[in-house]
Amino acid sequence: MRSYVTIKFKSYICIMNIDLRSDTFTKPTPEMKAAMMAAEVGDDVFGEDPTVNKLESLSAAMFGMEAALFCPSGTMTNQIAIKCHTQPGNEVICEKSSHVYIYEGGGIAFNSSCQVKPIDGNRGRINSIQIEPLINPDDIHKPVTSLVSVENTSNRGGGSCYEFQDFIDIKNLCQKNEMHFHLDGARLFNAIVAKNEAPEDYGKVFDSISICLSKGLGAPVGSLLLGNHAFIKQARRTRKLFGGGMRQAGFLAAAGIYALENNIKRLAEDHEHATLIAASLAKKDFIGEILPVETNIVIFEVKGKFTAASFAAYLKEKNILCIPISATQVRMVTHLDVTPVMIERLIEVVENC
Repeated sequence: MRSYVTIKFKSYICIMNIDLRSDTFTKPTPEMKAAMMAAEVGDDVFGEDPTVNKLESLSAAMFGMEAALFCPSGTMTNQIAIKCHTQPGNEVICEKSSHVYIYEGGGIAFNSSCQVKPIDGNRGRINSIQIEPLINPDDIHKPVTSLVSVENTSNRGGGSCYEFQDFIDIKNLCQKNEMHFHLDGARLFNAIVAKNEAPEDYGKVFDSISICLSKGLGAPVGSLLLGNHAFIKQARRTRKLFGGGMRQAGFLAAAGIYALENNIKRLAEDHEHATLIAASLAKKDFIGEILPVETNIVIFEVKGKFTAASFAAYLKEKNILCIPISATQVRMVTHLDVTPVMIERLIEVVENC
């Protein structure tokens, strides 16, 4: 279902879609489509698609890592990483609201035959002090703790960002205990822009990084898994096992190249829009707690005359789409298809309800 705002300009009417359900609803721009249509392609399973190879080299170089692998989805890159870092019967530590734990269909159990030890973190984030006592000792009665997975930004944490020192501390703990360290970076560039960080610093800390191209960066599909040569060689085999081998994937990879070269800095605009939304919501007596807004996600509590579901339904009547993520909370996500005019319209609706 599409949602529209109608704006009149003299003799014609412009209809624009306002969809705040997720940044996965972005559409390729005309410039991105042109890059896709001009792509040189080959058979990627044979390693002969030059545009896929360029995308993989570009992304690896950005993070100072040795190699990368292009996959259809972030769920696949996460699941491949977990599979490569673990053995059946191992244990994975992550925050209790992590995407790898609650939104990937039980993939850790199904694909890797591992169990999860979730941590109750702070807006989706965990630290070395919380992790250390949960690492199992060398005891045949207990699974081997082999992997720590973190998510930056945290979706259910309202787009919260880690402090980089926490990554360094966790990495040191993992090295001490012969464990691997994976980053679900579905919205990593949002964090990098918000915190003014350098991608190559991430490459020095993590054994593997998953980055998504089809959220705020605006590509229609695709994610990348980064690591060293040996890891990516193993990951390529696992991608085949998972059915993720693609043929003339260069048409999709071209969109990813365009996204990495053109759409990173503009994420700051999405963050500004999210801040404006939160400020407008904070004025209303039917809005309770609003999670701190650091990037492009606004999660807020609804109370009083609205429930989360009824407030989302009210906004839908006004041609604005969002998602009630619980009985009391609503989520809005800004992205490149949400314009300043759309934000003005949303604020107007909120202020008048």
